[in-house]
Amino acid sequence: MSAEQDRRIRRTALQTVGVVLVMGALAWAAVPFYDWFCRVTGFGGVTSVAEAGSDTVLDQTITVRFDASLERGMPWEFKPVEREMEIRIGETGLAFYEAHNPTDRPVAGQAAYNVAPYSAGGYFEKIECFCFTEQVLQPGETVMMPVSFFVDPEIVEDREAKYVHEITLSYTFYEIDLPEDTQTAALAPGNESLTRTAGQAIEQN
Repeated sequence: MSAEQDRRIRRTALQTVGVVLVMGALAWAAVPFYDWFCRVTGFGGVTSVAEAGSDTVLDQTITVRFDASLERGMPWEFKPVEREMEIRIGETGLAFYEAHNPTDRPVAGQAAYNVAPYSAGGYFEKIECFCFTEQVLQPGETVMMPVSFFVDPEIVEDREAKYVHEITLSYTFYEIDLPEDTQTAALAPGNESLTRTAGQAIEQN
């Protein structure tokens, strides 16, 4: 084998390894990157954020369905408390999702979200939402997480969205690194035994 052939083989091998590493990194970052991309561009039915409720409430109603899922490897249990509700367009609604950490360690999560159909995404306004910040659940902890929202009355003026009678709000939780203060607390003297005790209690139940 000539020196030139050897260099070509090495270069091809390095390029192959580089592609594999890049694809792996993209797969790992897929959910947070997609969430960021949708928030910036409005692609994929990402919702809007409002500081207050609507001043106008129409007599026309719309059904809002709630969906929940977990990214692969996320150990939580996660579900909507109420599967759907019917509200008037412009009326402020309040829904809750339940999350449970069945493990023996603290787990931090962040929720990505979107709305279907996509044409309604820009008219679905969130006032407060657990998805705005990261969430940390302690071992065995269960929390109720609220989201308050309304459907912008301007939806009835949209050429496509005005025909929408049902909106689905979907959340997907993925695991993120624990905040530094949580990591420090978990490693503090005495807390390790508490964590093990919580884990044992979960297994016994």
